[in-house]
Amino acid sequence: MALTAQRTHTPRPRRQGRRHPLVATLMALPLAALLLLVFDGWETVATQASSVGVMLGR
Repeated sequence: MALTAQRTHTPRPRRQGRRHPLVATLMALPLAALLLLVFDGWETVATQASSVGVMLGR
């Protein structure tokens, strides 16, 4: 059997708690804007919202 070195690296403890909602929003907005531009999202969002409204009977 081959001898292997023992691991001495200990993982850093994860931070506890939640990220502030504003920080999470600022992180997500650039990707959301890119997806809206690439996939012509404004029309898609309007179509989906309309479909959901019809499905709910409004």
